Amino acid sequence: MMSSGHTLFDPVGVLGAGAWGTALALVAARGGHKVRLWVREADILEGIADRRENARFLPGIALPEAIEATGRLEHLAPCRALLMSVPAQFAREWLVRLAAILAPGTPVILCAKGIERATGLLMSEMLREAMPGAIPAVLSGPSFAADVAKGLPTAITLATADEELGRSLLAAFGQPAFRPYLSSDILGAEMGGAVKNVLAIACGIAEGKGLGESARAALMTRGFAEMRRFAVALGAREETLMGLCGLGDLILTCSSRQSRNFQTGLRMAGGTAGPLAFNAQGAVAEGVETAPALLARARRHGVEMPICEAVANIIEGREPVDAAIAGLLARPFKQEY
Repeated sequence: MMSSGHTLFDPVGVLGAGAWGTALALVAARGGHKVRLWVREADILEGIADRRENARFLPGIALPEAIEATGRLEHLAPCRALLMSVPAQFAREWLVRLAAILAPGTPVILCAKGIERATGLLMSEMLREAMPGAIPAVLSGPSFAADVAKGLPTAITLATADEELGRSLLAAFGQPAFRPYLSSDILGAEMGGAVKNVLAIACGIAEGKGLGESARAALMTRGFAEMRRFAVALGAREETLMGLCGLGDLILTCSSRQSRNFQTGLRMAGGTAGPLAFNAQGAVAEGVETAPALLARARRHGVEMPICEAVANIIEGREPVDAAIAGLLARPFKQEY
Protein backbone atom coordinates (compact mmCIF):
# COMPACT_ATOMS: atom_id res chain seq x y z
CA MET A 1 0.00 0.00 0.00
CA MET A 2 0.99 3.58 -0.56
CA SER A 3 2.17 5.15 2.65
CA SER A 4 -0.12 8.16 2.16
CA GLY A 5 -3.10 5.81 2.44
CA HIS A 6 -2.47 5.36 6.14
CA THR A 7 -3.20 8.95 7.02
CA LEU A 8 -5.10 10.54 4.13
CA PHE A 9 -8.52 9.50 5.41
CA ASP A 10 -7.86 9.34 9.16
CA PRO A 11 -9.98 9.04 11.08
CA VAL A 12 -12.17 6.74 9.00
CA GLY A 13 -15.81 6.72 10.01
CA VAL A 14 -18.10 3.71 9.77
CA LEU A 15 -21.84 4.24 10.19
CA GLY A 16 -23.55 1.07 11.32
CA ALA A 17 -22.19 -1.76 13.48
CA GLY A 18 -23.94 -4.73 11.93
CA ALA A 19 -21.83 -7.59 10.63
CA TRP A 20 -20.80 -5.75 7.45
CA GLY A 21 -20.05 -2.41 9.10
CA THR A 22 -17.97 -4.10 11.78
CA ALA A 23 -16.09 -6.15 9.18
CA LEU A 24 -15.30 -2.99 7.21
CA ALA A 25 -14.09 -1.30 10.39
CA LEU A 26 -11.70 -4.24 10.78
CA VAL A 27 -10.48 -3.80 7.20
CA ALA A 28 -9.76 -0.13 7.83
CA ALA A 29 -8.00 -0.89 11.13
CA ARG A 30 -5.86 -3.58 9.51
CA GLY A 31 -4.84 -0.99 6.96
CA GLY A 32 -3.35 1.13 9.72
CA HIS A 33 -6.24 3.56 10.14
CA LYS A 34 -7.89 4.98 13.21
CA VAL A 35 -11.57 4.08 12.96
CA ARG A 36 -14.67 5.58 14.54
CA LEU A 37 -17.51 3.06 14.44
CA TRP A 38 -20.95 4.51 15.10
CA VAL A 39 -23.13 2.02 16.98
CA ARG A 40 -26.88 2.31 17.53
CA GLU A 41 -27.39 -0.75 19.77
CA ALA A 42 -26.45 -0.32 23.44
CA ASP A 43 -25.41 -3.95 23.92
CA ILE A 44 -23.03 -3.84 20.96
CA LEU A 45 -21.53 -0.55 22.14
CA GLU A 46 -20.96 -2.01 25.59
CA GLY A 47 -19.53 -5.26 24.20
CA ILE A 48 -16.99 -3.49 22.02
CA ALA A 49 -15.96 -1.14 24.82
CA ASP A 50 -15.65 -3.85 27.48
CA ARG A 51 -14.74 -7.03 25.59
CA ARG A 52 -13.55 -5.78 22.17
CA GLU A 53 -16.18 -7.95 20.46
CA ASN A 54 -19.43 -7.48 18.52
CA ALA A 55 -20.97 -10.60 20.03
CA ARG A 56 -24.33 -10.17 18.32
CA PHE A 57 -23.13 -10.00 14.70
CA LEU A 58 -19.50 -11.23 14.67
CA PRO A 59 -18.98 -13.42 17.73
CA GLY A 60 -15.46 -14.58 18.39
CA ILE A 61 -13.80 -11.85 16.29
CA ALA A 62 -11.48 -9.61 18.31
CA LEU A 63 -11.66 -5.91 17.50
CA PRO A 64 -8.40 -3.94 17.84
CA GLU A 65 -8.05 -0.80 19.90
CA ALA A 66 -7.79 1.21 16.67
CA ILE A 67 -11.58 0.81 16.39
CA GLU A 68 -13.28 3.31 18.67
CA ALA A 69 -16.99 2.57 19.12
CA THR A 70 -19.31 5.51 19.74
CA GLY A 71 -23.02 6.04 20.08
CA ARG A 72 -22.78 9.77 19.33
CA LEU A 73 -23.13 10.78 15.71
CA GLU A 74 -21.22 14.01 16.23
CA HIS A 75 -18.08 11.96 16.94
CA LEU A 76 -17.96 11.25 13.18
CA ALA A 77 -17.58 14.95 12.36
CA PRO A 78 -13.74 14.87 12.04
CA CYS A 79 -13.80 11.78 9.79
CA ARG A 80 -12.21 12.29 6.38
CA ALA A 81 -13.95 9.33 4.78
CA LEU A 82 -17.15 7.57 5.76
CA LEU A 83 -18.14 3.96 5.11
CA MET A 84 -21.96 3.95 5.08
CA SER A 85 -23.24 0.56 6.22
CA VAL A 86 -26.80 1.38 7.28
CA PRO A 87 -29.47 -0.57 5.34
CA ALA A 88 -31.02 1.26 2.39
CA GLN A 89 -34.43 1.78 3.98
CA PHE A 90 -32.92 3.58 6.97
CA ALA A 91 -30.08 5.43 5.28
CA ARG A 92 -31.75 8.72 4.33
CA GLU A 93 -32.39 9.81 7.91
CA TRP A 94 -28.75 9.35 8.84
CA LEU A 95 -27.41 10.94 5.66
CA VAL A 96 -29.45 14.07 6.35
CA ARG A 97 -28.07 14.23 9.87
CA LEU A 98 -24.52 13.61 8.69
CA ALA A 99 -24.84 16.38 6.10
CA ALA A 100 -24.95 18.86 8.97
CA ILE A 101 -21.68 17.67 10.53
CA LEU A 102 -19.39 16.25 7.83
CA ALA A 103 -17.15 18.61 5.86
CA PRO A 104 -18.15 19.24 2.23
CA GLY A 105 -16.18 17.05 -0.14
CA THR A 106 -15.98 14.12 2.28
CA PRO A 107 -15.96 10.78 0.43
CA VAL A 108 -18.98 8.67 1.42
CA ILE A 109 -18.52 5.03 0.43
CA LEU A 110 -21.93 3.37 0.14
CA CYS A 111 -21.71 -0.21 1.37
CA ALA A 112 -25.39 -1.23 1.63
CA LYS A 113 -27.11 -2.84 -1.37
CA GLY A 114 -30.67 -1.79 -2.00
CA ILE A 115 -33.24 0.60 -3.43
CA GLU A 116 -35.18 3.03 -1.24
CA ARG A 117 -38.74 1.77 -1.39
CA ALA A 118 -40.44 5.11 -0.75
CA THR A 119 -38.70 6.83 -3.70
CA GLY A 120 -37.28 4.08 -5.91
CA LEU A 121 -33.85 5.69 -5.64
CA LEU A 122 -30.53 3.90 -5.53
CA MET A 123 -28.20 4.73 -2.66
CA SER A 124 -26.06 7.16 -4.68
CA GLU A 125 -29.18 8.99 -5.88
CA MET A 126 -30.39 9.24 -2.30
CA LEU A 127 -26.97 10.50 -1.23
CA ARG A 128 -27.07 13.30 -3.80
CA GLU A 129 -30.42 14.44 -2.42
CA ALA A 130 -29.64 14.10 1.28
CA MET A 131 -25.95 15.08 1.29
CA PRO A 132 -25.16 16.97 -1.92
CA GLY A 133 -21.72 18.04 -0.68
CA ALA A 134 -20.40 14.48 -0.36
CA ILE A 135 -18.34 12.64 -2.98
CA PRO A 136 -20.08 9.31 -3.67
CA ALA A 137 -18.38 5.95 -4.01
CA VAL A 138 -19.80 2.42 -3.93
CA LEU A 139 -18.30 -0.74 -2.46
CA SER A 140 -20.05 -3.86 -3.77
CA GLY A 141 -19.20 -7.42 -4.63
CA PRO A 142 -19.14 -11.05 -3.44
CA SER A 143 -18.31 -10.64 0.23
CA PHE A 144 -19.74 -12.23 3.35
CA ALA A 145 -18.99 -10.19 6.44
CA ALA A 146 -17.72 -13.19 8.41
CA ASP A 147 -15.16 -14.02 5.70
CA VAL A 148 -13.91 -10.44 5.56
CA ALA A 149 -13.74 -10.19 9.36
CA LYS A 150 -11.66 -13.37 9.52
CA GLY A 151 -9.24 -12.00 6.94
CA LEU A 152 -10.16 -14.56 4.27
CA PRO A 153 -9.43 -13.56 0.66
CA THR A 154 -12.12 -11.33 -0.82
CA ALA A 155 -12.31 -9.31 -4.05
CA ILE A 156 -14.78 -6.49 -4.47
CA THR A 157 -15.66 -3.56 -6.75
CA LEU A 158 -14.95 0.02 -5.67
CA ALA A 159 -16.80 2.43 -7.93
CA THR A 160 -16.38 6.19 -8.07
CA ALA A 161 -16.52 8.77 -10.84
CA ASP A 162 -13.51 10.55 -9.30
CA GLU A 163 -10.48 8.60 -10.57
CA GLU A 164 -8.01 10.30 -8.23
CA LEU A 165 -10.21 9.56 -5.24
CA GLY A 166 -10.60 5.98 -6.39
CA ARG A 167 -6.86 5.44 -6.52
CA SER A 168 -6.45 6.99 -3.08
CA LEU A 169 -9.16 4.69 -1.67
CA LEU A 170 -7.49 1.67 -3.24
CA ALA A 171 -4.21 2.65 -1.60
CA ALA A 172 -5.90 3.25 1.73
CA PHE A 173 -8.03 0.11 2.01
CA GLY A 174 -6.59 -2.45 -0.40
CA GLN A 175 -4.84 -5.36 1.30
CA PRO A 176 -3.59 -8.79 0.19
CA ALA A 177 -6.79 -10.45 1.45
CA PHE A 178 -9.15 -7.55 0.69
CA ARG A 179 -8.79 -6.69 -2.98
CA PRO A 180 -10.86 -3.80 -4.38
CA TYR A 181 -11.02 -3.41 -8.15
CA LEU A 182 -11.64 0.12 -9.40
CA SER A 183 -14.59 1.11 -11.59
CA SER A 184 -16.06 4.45 -12.65
CA ASP A 185 -19.56 2.99 -13.10
CA ILE A 186 -21.35 3.78 -9.83
CA LEU A 187 -24.76 2.95 -11.27
CA GLY A 188 -23.67 -0.47 -12.51
CA ALA A 189 -22.07 -1.35 -9.19
CA GLU A 190 -25.25 -0.41 -7.34
CA MET A 191 -27.59 -2.22 -9.70
CA GLY A 192 -25.69 -5.48 -9.37
CA GLY A 193 -25.84 -5.34 -5.58
CA ALA A 194 -29.54 -4.44 -5.44
CA VAL A 195 -30.89 -6.92 -7.99
CA LYS A 196 -28.87 -9.92 -6.79
CA ASN A 197 -30.57 -9.73 -3.39
CA VAL A 198 -33.98 -10.17 -5.02
CA LEU A 199 -32.69 -13.05 -7.13
CA ALA A 200 -31.22 -14.67 -4.00
CA ILE A 201 -34.71 -14.74 -2.48
CA ALA A 202 -35.93 -16.51 -5.64
CA CYS A 203 -33.11 -19.07 -5.34
CA GLY A 204 -33.89 -19.63 -1.67
CA ILE A 205 -37.51 -20.30 -2.57
CA ALA A 206 -36.41 -22.78 -5.24
CA GLU A 207 -34.18 -24.53 -2.72
CA GLY A 208 -36.92 -24.63 -0.13
CA LYS A 209 -39.35 -26.10 -2.64
CA GLY A 210 -36.87 -28.78 -3.66
CA LEU A 211 -36.78 -27.70 -7.30
CA GLY A 212 -33.18 -28.86 -7.75
CA GLU A 213 -29.81 -27.44 -8.73
CA SER A 214 -30.77 -27.15 -12.40
CA ALA A 215 -33.63 -24.82 -11.50
CA ARG A 216 -31.31 -22.66 -9.42
CA ALA A 217 -28.83 -22.43 -12.29
CA ALA A 218 -31.66 -21.37 -14.59
CA LEU A 219 -32.87 -18.75 -12.10
CA MET A 220 -29.37 -17.32 -11.73
CA THR A 221 -28.76 -17.18 -15.47
CA ARG A 222 -32.12 -15.73 -16.46
CA GLY A 223 -32.02 -13.45 -13.42
CA PHE A 224 -28.64 -12.18 -14.57
CA ALA A 225 -30.24 -11.32 -17.92
CA GLU A 226 -32.87 -9.29 -16.03
CA MET A 227 -30.14 -7.55 -14.05
CA ARG A 228 -28.25 -6.58 -17.20
CA ARG A 229 -31.36 -5.35 -19.03
CA PHE A 230 -32.41 -3.13 -16.16
CA ALA A 231 -28.94 -1.75 -15.46
CA VAL A 232 -28.33 -0.85 -19.11
CA ALA A 233 -31.77 0.79 -19.34
CA LEU A 234 -30.78 3.05 -16.44
CA GLY A 235 -27.46 3.99 -18.07
CA ALA A 236 -25.02 1.52 -16.55
CA ARG A 237 -22.34 -0.23 -18.59
CA GLU A 238 -23.08 -3.87 -19.37
CA GLU A 239 -19.48 -4.94 -18.74
CA THR A 240 -19.75 -3.72 -15.14
CA LEU A 241 -22.38 -6.36 -14.49
CA MET A 242 -20.01 -9.03 -15.81
CA GLY A 243 -17.63 -8.30 -12.94
CA LEU A 244 -17.47 -8.74 -9.19
CA CYS A 245 -20.36 -6.42 -8.33
CA GLY A 246 -22.74 -8.18 -10.74
CA LEU A 247 -22.04 -11.77 -11.73
CA GLY A 248 -19.64 -12.37 -8.84
CA ASP A 249 -22.06 -11.19 -6.17
CA LEU A 250 -24.94 -13.05 -7.83
CA ILE A 251 -23.05 -16.36 -7.71
CA LEU A 252 -22.20 -15.99 -4.03
CA THR A 253 -25.56 -14.77 -2.76
CA CYS A 254 -27.64 -17.24 -4.76
CA SER A 255 -25.52 -20.26 -3.84
CA SER A 256 -25.01 -20.04 -0.09
CA ARG A 257 -27.19 -20.44 2.96
CA GLN A 258 -25.03 -17.77 4.63
CA SER A 259 -26.96 -15.23 2.56
CA ARG A 260 -29.73 -13.52 4.53
CA ASN A 261 -31.77 -13.09 1.35
CA PHE A 262 -31.37 -16.77 0.44
CA GLN A 263 -32.49 -17.69 3.96
CA THR A 264 -35.52 -15.41 3.58
CA GLY A 265 -36.50 -17.30 0.43
CA LEU A 266 -36.12 -20.60 2.27
CA ARG A 267 -38.49 -19.44 4.99
CA MET A 268 -41.01 -18.17 2.44
CA ALA A 269 -40.92 -21.53 0.68
CA GLY A 270 -41.64 -23.17 4.03
CA GLY A 271 -44.86 -21.22 4.37
CA THR A 272 -43.84 -18.61 6.93
CA ALA A 273 -46.31 -15.78 6.51
CA GLY A 274 -45.44 -12.19 5.74
CA PRO A 275 -42.43 -10.44 4.24
CA LEU A 276 -39.44 -11.46 6.33
CA ALA A 277 -37.14 -8.48 6.60
CA PHE A 278 -35.16 -9.71 9.62
CA ASN A 279 -33.43 -12.87 10.69
CA ALA A 280 -33.00 -14.06 14.26
CA GLN A 281 -30.18 -11.59 14.91
CA GLY A 282 -32.13 -8.59 13.56
CA ALA A 283 -30.03 -8.30 10.39
CA VAL A 284 -31.80 -6.89 7.37
CA ALA A 285 -32.50 -8.90 4.21
CA GLU A 286 -32.32 -6.00 1.77
CA GLY A 287 -34.11 -7.84 -1.05
CA VAL A 288 -37.44 -7.80 0.80
CA GLU A 289 -37.91 -4.04 0.50
CA THR A 290 -35.91 -3.72 -2.72
CA ALA A 291 -38.07 -6.14 -4.77
CA PRO A 292 -41.22 -3.98 -4.95
CA ALA A 293 -39.19 -0.80 -5.53
CA LEU A 294 -37.16 -2.53 -8.22
CA LEU A 295 -40.28 -3.77 -9.99
CA ALA A 296 -41.92 -0.33 -9.94
CA ARG A 297 -38.86 1.35 -11.41
CA ALA A 298 -38.39 -1.36 -14.04
CA ARG A 299 -41.95 -0.83 -15.19
CA ARG A 300 -41.36 2.91 -15.53
CA HIS A 301 -38.48 2.11 -17.87
CA GLY A 302 -40.36 -0.58 -19.77
CA VAL A 303 -38.01 -3.36 -18.64
CA GLU A 304 -39.43 -6.87 -18.24
CA MET A 305 -38.17 -8.67 -15.10
CA PRO A 306 -40.38 -11.74 -14.59
CA ILE A 307 -38.31 -13.40 -11.84
CA CYS A 308 -38.05 -10.20 -9.81
CA GLU A 309 -41.76 -9.58 -10.42
CA ALA A 310 -42.63 -13.03 -9.05
CA VAL A 311 -40.58 -12.35 -5.90
CA ALA A 312 -42.24 -8.95 -5.42
CA ASN A 313 -45.68 -10.51 -5.85
CA ILE A 314 -44.92 -13.12 -3.18
CA ILE A 315 -43.55 -10.52 -0.77
CA GLU A 316 -46.56 -8.24 -1.17
CA GLY A 317 -49.07 -11.08 -0.86
CA ARG A 318 -50.42 -10.80 -4.39
CA GLU A 319 -49.49 -14.36 -5.26
CA PRO A 320 -48.70 -17.50 -3.24
CA VAL A 321 -45.34 -19.16 -3.77
CA ASP A 322 -46.65 -22.13 -5.76
CA ALA A 323 -48.67 -19.93 -8.09
CA ALA A 324 -45.66 -17.68 -8.73
CA ILE A 325 -43.52 -20.70 -9.63
CA ALA A 326 -46.25 -22.03 -11.93
CA GLY A 327 -46.50 -18.64 -13.62
CA LEU A 328 -42.78 -18.60 -14.40
CA LEU A 329 -42.90 -22.13 -15.77
CA ALA A 330 -45.86 -21.26 -17.99
CA ARG A 331 -44.13 -18.36 -19.72
CA PRO A 332 -43.90 -18.70 -23.51
CA PHE A 333 -40.77 -20.14 -25.09
CA LYS A 334 -38.53 -17.65 -26.91
CA GLN A 335 -35.01 -17.03 -28.17
CA GLU A 336 -32.40 -16.67 -25.45
CA TYR A 337 -31.10 -13.35 -26.82
